[in-house]
Amino acid sequence: MKTGSTTAQVKEISDRLEEFGYVVNPIFGVEKTVIGAVGGAEHQKVDSIDQLRAYEGVEDVILITKPYKFVAKEYRGKKSVIDVGGVLIGGDKIVMMAGPCTVEDEGQLLYTAEKVAKAGARILRGGAYKPCTSPYSYQGMGVEGLELLQAAGKQFGLKVVTEVMHVRKVEEVAQYADILQIGTRNMQNYDLLREVGQSRTPVMLKRGMTAKFEEWLLAAEYIAAGGNEKIMLCERGIRTFEPYTRNTLDLSAVPALNSLTHLPVIVDPSQGTGRRELVGPMSKASVAVGADGLIIEVHPSPDHAIKDGAQSITIEGFEKLMPELEAIAAAVGRTFRQPVLS
Repeated sequence: MKTGSTTAQVKEISDRLEEFGYVVNPIFGVEKTVIGAVGGAEHQKVDSIDQLRAYEGVEDVILITKPYKFVAKEYRGKKSVIDVGGVLIGGDKIVMMAGPCTVEDEGQLLYTAEKVAKAGARILRGGAYKPCTSPYSYQGMGVEGLELLQAAGKQFGLKVVTEVMHVRKVEEVAQYADILQIGTRNMQNYDLLREVGQSRTPVMLKRGMTAKFEEWLLAAEYIAAGGNEKIMLCERGIRTFEPYTRNTLDLSAVPALNSLTHLPVIVDPSQGTGRRELVGPMSKASVAVGADGLIIEVHPSPDHAIKDGAQSITIEGFEKLMPELEAIAAAVGRTFRQPVLS
């Protein structure tokens, strides 16, 4: 729609699109309104476009041929910026998410949260529910862990990201978290994707361990089609034949996704490599290739961590890494957000 188009004009076009057989989803921006329309008969699209362009208030009609619509770059034309309680993800500033893989106890979490906040993180990560390959592995603290994450976030001015694993847990986790994480094992759990699509809490969708870009973006489309467009994608490595690293961190995904979608892209070098000594170098590379944020596992004593200590960096290592990342961000014309604690 043209700048300054009226509510009546938007409704008129929306009604017309519905007559053509489309499912309509208007997005009201600060400067412009974009009306997304999915469906309709293929043989009628050309005629529909000509008719719609004739309406007053319509600036242009763009046909998106990709199987995903709402998350395609053409849908918005520029990077989406997600506001997570005042922390903007997808803008000029790169956002750091940091914390332990698993919430173990109050002391561990509060100490880590304070240290990462002082070093420049804006979002606290931590697992309250842990998906495990083995049913005998530690499964997380559950609601108690969620309560600790929320308390630590409030105390140190951090927003919280944590994983939700089941449709029945979405509402519960959303009461405590600012970002709902969908893990690699659930990337194609379509019932769960639909459920978080009904939520208005921002979602971080991790790449499935064998997922192609199109499959990943179609998974994001499930969320967007449900009405929740506050989606960020997280590259966390894919499964390959190489046994040296836990996964192969596909950093080509970052510029590729930036050309395919308007969604912000986050990188997880901890899960992506599984090796502590590789987290720093891959974090730097992620910033260089255009990531909008990083999510890193940090633990006060990684060698004694309940889960994933081998891929968690120390607090001292995190404090050393942050200024190095800031220098790389500056070199590519971006900045890191300033610490919330001094």
